[in-house]
Formats: sequence, C-alpha cells, structure tokens
Amino acid sequence: MKKIIKVALIGGTGKSGQYLVKRLLAKGISIRLLVRNADHAPESHPLIEIVSGDVNDSATIHKLVKGCEATISTLGLGIPPSEPTIFSQSTRYVLQAMHSYRLKRYILITGLNVDSPYDQKSMATQQATIWMKTHYPLSTADKQLEYELLAKSSVDWTLVRLPKIELTNEYGRAIEASLVDCPGDAITAIDLADFLIAQLEDRSYIRKAPFIANT
Repeated sequence: MKKIIKVALIGGTGKSGQYLVKRLLAKGISIRLLVRNADHAPESHPLIEIVSGDVNDSATIHKLVKGCEATISTLGLGIPPSEPTIFSQSTRYVLQAMHSYRLKRYILITGLNVDSPYDQKSMATQQATIWMKTHYPLSTADKQLEYELLAKSSVDWTLVRLPKIELTNEYGRAIEASLVDCPGDAITAIDLADFLIAQLEDRSYIRKAPFIANT
C-alpha cells in the first residue's frame, strides 16, 4: 500500500477533529484541512494547508482531495438539526471526487445507531439505536444512507461506529474493535485519533464498519 504523506481532512476543526489534527502532525503527516469558518482555523503550521469552503460544495471537495493519498472525515457527530442530510451529501461528493482523482482510502466516523448486515447488537446498543431513530429520525436515516453509498462504491472505505467520545488527551484503557456490537460505552478522543490514523495503513477493516470503544 502506498505510504500516506498527505491527508484530506473534513471535520478537523470540530471537538474530536482537533485531537486528530494534533496526532497527524505529531506523526509528520501533512494535512489539507477543510475550514468553513476562518475563525476556527488552527494556527499556521508547515504541515497544514487550509481549504476554505463548505462540505456541501462539490468544487470545494474536489479541491480538498486532489493530490492527497487518503480522506478522513470526523463529520459523523454533532451536526446541527438544520443540516440532517449533511452526512450522505458530503460522502456523495467525496466519493465523486475520489473517483475523479483515482483515490482509494476513505476513513470516516458515525454513530453506533448505523446498522450493517453483520450486526449482532446487544440490548443496550439496540436501545441506543432505537432512541436515535426516535429522536433524530432524519439524521439517523441519512447516516444509514451514507453507509449504503459507501457499500455501493468502489473505494477502500472504513466507517468507524462510535459510542460517547470523551474529550481528553489522556489515553483510555485498551481499544477493542468489533464488527457485530459496540464493545464499550465510550472512547477517548485521543484513542479515536490514533485508531483513525492506524487505518491509513491497516487493511483489517477495508470496506467494513467496526465499532470501537475503550474496554
């Protein structure tokens, strides 16, 4: 697999995305970072290139991914109710751009409420899924559509399904991944960042949707 030297990053100015930016820089990986609000842009860094624009703009996404070896999105959580279809729309544009430039690796996050054909969800995970479908039906349905778009695509995607994210620089306990059920109640932001970065070269979850959590 080609060594990753530049990553197109969506959601890197968000709460969990900021941890990912720090860990990518610590590992010497260049970032082309999508920024919608200039006030949220990180401090200038030689490994960060800023692309200003909106994830719902196709031209912006093409500019973002061109010349990169992989795309990572941490857009999967915390979206305002006014943008319930942002998940499928952003992934649709990413897939189109990656196809145009013959890029393969796409890593993104979502909630544990997304279903896959291989799931054997515990009662707790089922209840969390039902709660999300009841209280946030539009965004939950859109996240499911995002999974379906990925499954039909030709890219090497990994959709990481998450429980609660703990915003801390402290590492949690061991990370466990499962393709059938969420193995824990939470994941630290720093552990999530390292797991996402590991997927740049780890092929264990190509075209799969693992749950991850600290155990």
